[in-house]
Amino acid sequence: MCILETVKKAKIAFLEDDVHYAAQIIEWLKQANYEVGHFITGMDFLKNFSDAQYDLCIFDCSLPDISGADVMGSIKLRSNKLPPIIFLTGHNKEEEDIVRMMESGADDYLIKPVSRPILLVRINALLRRSSPDLCDDNFSEFGALKVDTKQRKVSIDGADIKLTDKEFDLAVYFLRNEGALLSRVHLMQVVWGSSAEVETRKVDVHVSHLRTKLKLTPEYGWKLTSIYQQGYRLERSQ
Repeated sequence: MCILETVKKAKIAFLEDDVHYAAQIIEWLKQANYEVGHFITGMDFLKNFSDAQYDLCIFDCSLPDISGADVMGSIKLRSNKLPPIIFLTGHNKEEEDIVRMMESGADDYLIKPVSRPILLVRINALLRRSSPDLCDDNFSEFGALKVDTKQRKVSIDGADIKLTDKEFDLAVYFLRNEGALLSRVHLMQVVWGSSAEVETRKVDVHVSHLRTKLKLTPEYGWKLTSIYQQGYRLERSQ
C-alpha cells in the first residue's frame, strides 16, 4: 500500500485564493514529496492547464472569479483524461451542492480546515487508483526518513538505522498513522499481536528507543508525544 508519502513525485494542481491558508497546505504537500502548482484564480489555472501536466487537482469550491465546480466543468471539455479532483469546501456548503459536485465528476471532498494526515491519505488513495506507477508499495519517504518495507530497513539522510524487528514494525505503524492518537493497548494488539494490558510497558520501552534512534524530536521536525493515560501521537513539529 502506498501510504502518506510517494517516491516518484506526483504533480498536484492546487487552486486556492487564500494565500495564507494555501501556504500551509503547500508545505504539507512538499514535505510529502509532491510537486505543487498553486493558482489563485480559476482563469489562471485554466490558462495553464494541460492534459499531461498534473496527476491530481485540489480545488477550493469558492473562488474570486469562477467556482471550482465550473473549473472542473471546463477542463472536462478540453481534457482527454481528467485527473482525480478533490474539493475543499466550507462548513456552510449545502449538502445538495456537494452531491451535485460529486455527480459532476469530483472524486472526493474535504471540509475546511483539513487535517494533514487525512488530506495526504485521501490524495494517496486517489493516486493508487489513477496512477499506480506513482506509488511504490515497498518504499516510502517521510522527509529525511526513508522506509523500505521489503528490505525492512530505515535510513535517515542515507544512513541506515539499526532497528529490531518490533522497533521496525512500530516505527512503520506510527508513520502510517501520523497524527493519530494510538493507545498502548492498541499498539500491543497490532504490533505484538497481544491483548495483555500488563505488557504495555513494552510499548513505552520501544517508543523511547525509536524516539532516540529515529530522531523523532522537535529539533529534527518531529514530535512523538506521550498523552497521559491515553497513548502516543507522532506529529510533524514544523
